[in-house]
Amino acid sequence: MSFTGKYELQSQENFEPFMKALGLPDDQIQKGKDIKSTTEIVQNGKKFKVTVTTGSKVLTNEFTIGEECEMEMMTGEKAKALVQMEGNNKLIATVKGMKSITELNGDTITHTMMIGDITCKRISKRI
Repeated sequence: MSFTGKYELQSQENFEPFMKALGLPDDQIQKGKDIKSTTEIVQNGKKFKVTVTTGSKVLTNEFTIGEECEMEMMTGEKAKALVQMEGNNKLIATVKGMKSITELNGDTITHTMMIGDITCKRISKRI
């Protein structure tokens, strides 16, 4: 199953408390919470390029499954990350104390992020 495609955010849970825990300033959280972000994923074997566009902010990260890489976080800081694949439809990443699980089911991507006991869930559909 290939992750390649363009996805638009449909719904999200716990966005504000999660972004506060990440350290994003309140004004950025308020700006970002109502914007329908789009995510474009290009998968070539074990190599991935993920571009998330939220309004005028564009965040692009490239990684290879099983290899340590540097990722830019939503706060703008860069951190070491390791992405693993479980089965053929689930990506699991750990970046600076945050766990991220991206699961593809048909045309729907569920992105679950956890810091401590705060979980943010974002659901996007292929467009």
